[in-house]
Amino acid sequence: KEERPEVRLNIISNLDCVNSVIGIQQLSQSLLPAIVELAEDSKWRVRLAIIEYMPLLAGQLGVEFFDEKLNTLCMAWLVDHVYAIREAATNNLKKLVEKFGVEWAQSTVIPKVLAMARDQNYLHRMTCLFCINVLSEACGPDVTGKVLLPTVISMANDNVANVRFNVAKSLQKLTPRMEAQATHSAIKPVLDKLITDTDVDVKYFASEALAVLSG
Repeated sequence: KEERPEVRLNIISNLDCVNSVIGIQQLSQSLLPAIVELAEDSKWRVRLAIIEYMPLLAGQLGVEFFDEKLNTLCMAWLVDHVYAIREAATNNLKKLVEKFGVEWAQSTVIPKVLAMARDQNYLHRMTCLFCINVLSEACGPDVTGKVLLPTVISMANDNVANVRFNVAKSLQKLTPRMEAQATHSAIKPVLDKLITDTDVDVKYFASEALAVLSG
């Protein structure tokens, strides 16, 4: 209940020590309001700090508690108005998948991330691509090819050039993380189309991705 967020953050950063002394049930009851308050703090650096503790919290509190109480917060950070928060929230997802597993990701996180591809705000659509980039590292070639890739491909026709060139960059990142056959048949036609785009940046990143593909 300390007024200064730094003090509350310091307790949370030493959560494993606190947990071993007072137990997770009591801890979660007193801790949750503080976490939620910090997560929505007006100072973005406070929000950033709590995101960085999220994998630690997840490990201490367990998957059921996390899904019930904290998952919504983690998804909300992805659409924060501060870029540094969106970036940290994206990296946080990868750490959570590494902690809770790919099956958890497919049922809990991935559907929400993929839904952002249809968001009206182009910044949120770009965040969707950034999330796919990091999730592909944690989820393996099968999920990347069957679940994540189709959404990236569907975004190649976006009306915002920034989104289209990030599609090319995402395809370049996904290429080494997938089965070779799926890569060529699904990705190459998209890049061939993007390389003829009217926007110079889209052309450039499509050509970079094609070089990786053919290399």
